[in-house]
Amino acid sequence: MSLLLFSKIAWASGVVAWFVMRLPFQRKARRMKVSDARHRNARDMTLLTISSTGLGVIPALYALTGWPKALSYTASLPQVVAGVAVFLSALWLFWRTHRALGRYWSVTLEIKDSHKLITSGVYERVRHPMYSAFFLWALAQALLLPNLLAGLSGLVCFGTLFFFRVGREEKMMREAFGAEYDAYVARTKRIIPGLY
Repeated sequence: MSLLLFSKIAWASGVVAWFVMRLPFQRKARRMKVSDARHRNARDMTLLTISSTGLGVIPALYALTGWPKALSYTASLPQVVAGVAVFLSALWLFWRTHRALGRYWSVTLEIKDSHKLITSGVYERVRHPMYSAFFLWALAQALLLPNLLAGLSGLVCFGTLFFFRVGREEKMMREAFGAEYDAYVARTKRIIPGLY
């Protein structure tokens, strides 16, 4: 098996594992009644579409067809090994985040009935570990797919979602949890412990 084929299979396996991991949490979350869905709108759906394009559509096209060939380069073994390690880290963080959130998780910005502010586990040091996990996925993609468009599209497209969404999400949480959320913000970083 060539290194390129292995790296494409590793990327695809990570994506499949990501969605399989999410299924049970998605079913639980659907059972919860939503009390505040005003942030679920066309803007949020557009951002989710942009993110999905960069983390799914463009890299899948490359993995299946090699397109765009002109932007491809030869990956090294250390690069691919690093990509696998980063994707495994992303999957671990993704799973831990879902476990901590439980039924309060949602793909869109919303507050559930009897919603509690989660500040333990992976939420103890960062407010948005789910976003951290997605950035790790995007970094793994950049390492595993040796193509400038397919590799970097995840960082660009998910980064777009993050930077246009995180402020609105924090505003929603502040409105829902008030001083409790302000105190949480004061002792944590957004996505990188101790840095940002």
